Amino acid sequence: MTEAYVSIIDDNGRVRLERAFDSPEDKRRYVRRLFATIAARYDLITRVLSFGLDQRWKARLVEATGATTGSRTLDLACGTGDLAQRLAARGASVTALDVTPAMLVLARGKPENAGIRWVAGDMTALPLRDASVDVITTGYGLRNVPDLRVALSEAYRVLDDNGRLASLDFNRPESAVVRGPYLAYLTVIGSALGWLLHRDPDTYRYIPASIRRYPGATGVARLMEDAGFTDVRVVPVLGGLMAIHLAAKRPIAGMRNGSKSES
Repeated sequence: MTEAYVSIIDDNGRVRLERAFDSPEDKRRYVRRLFATIAARYDLITRVLSFGLDQRWKARLVEATGATTGSRTLDLACGTGDLAQRLAARGASVTALDVTPAMLVLARGKPENAGIRWVAGDMTALPLRDASVDVITTGYGLRNVPDLRVALSEAYRVLDDNGRLASLDFNRPESAVVRGPYLAYLTVIGSALGWLLHRDPDTYRYIPASIRRYPGATGVARLMEDAGFTDVRVVPVLGGLMAIHLAAKRPIAGMRNGSKSES
């Protein structure tokens, strides 16, 4: 075992949080271990950290996709299936993908998730054909992928020419005056929740750590455009602390790039 490897791995064989972002592979290993650990608490944590508003945001996101009966939809980083279930309720054909088998087990076990196709897979290597889906959604997915550019390229590849992408995630506020207290709050709350639920304060410290390294809403929008997407829109929520991204594979009549605020 090399000295570099030893410095990255803790006494329990896990990638240390401070080294989790050293490389795409380190982040991949860390995220897979993390989400396997928190799967049973995932729904609780998303409610707590969103002040109970995440269901409202997810409803807006799904509505904005225009998914309807017969739409071929793909929910990436599906977790326990909140977005996938909302897509299915609109009559869409839904494939839901997550890299964490424990998440998929929990998702399959929910009665309201019947009829959804669950797939274990990586957002940077989607097991789907080119141009095979009409809508892609993801909640808290883009921030957690080991290589965001590759993930966006894969999403673009599997979307049909008329396809749309919709993402919900934490934002990295551009203002240092806002960003500092925001990340400090998430660090304190994350530490407390991590210790209370898992006896490991680093468990949810990953969230502010990942936000610090995230391009933020504007940066993600630029990366979407670099990947080939058009009509990219940013919808700030919770005063800009969260963001919904909407994008199309080709121009949509009557749409223009830009952003608007929503609570």
